[in-house]
Amino acid sequence: MKPRLNIVTLGVKDLQKSSFFYQNAFSWEPANGSDENIVFFNHGGIVLALYPLDKLAKDAEIPSERSGFSGVTLAINQDSKEALIETFNTAVENGAKILVEPRETFWGGFDAYFADPDNHPWEIAWAPFWKFDEKGSLVLE
Repeated sequence: MKPRLNIVTLGVKDLQKSSFFYQNAFSWEPANGSDENIVFFNHGGIVLALYPLDKLAKDAEIPSERSGFSGVTLAINQDSKEALIETFNTAVENGAKILVEPRETFWGGFDAYFADPDNHPWEIAWAPFWKFDEKGSLVLE
């Protein structure tokens, strides 16, 4: 099977609040198919979806209670340290909770972590050796 990660869905407590956060913090526009029940954001071949947490848990037949670290982070990869810092600051200005301030990494890059309004952890990262294609997707060679 070809590798295919098409949709990442985040369970959220308040769909409108979370949708506004992503629109205002990152200027992401809801894609076709978005409505009052679900919001989609296009990301160069991968779609980020926001869906009510209780409904997502019911659909997956798992409890909706969340506590601690889930073992999953999402990442935004930038093409410069300056862009990383700007993205981090804009997220924080729009309600993101700071987890890790921008810093040099052990692997030769620069990163920071924040949590969205539903405490989903996001990393923003930059590395001098990363390359991006014409759509802005990270290309690992």
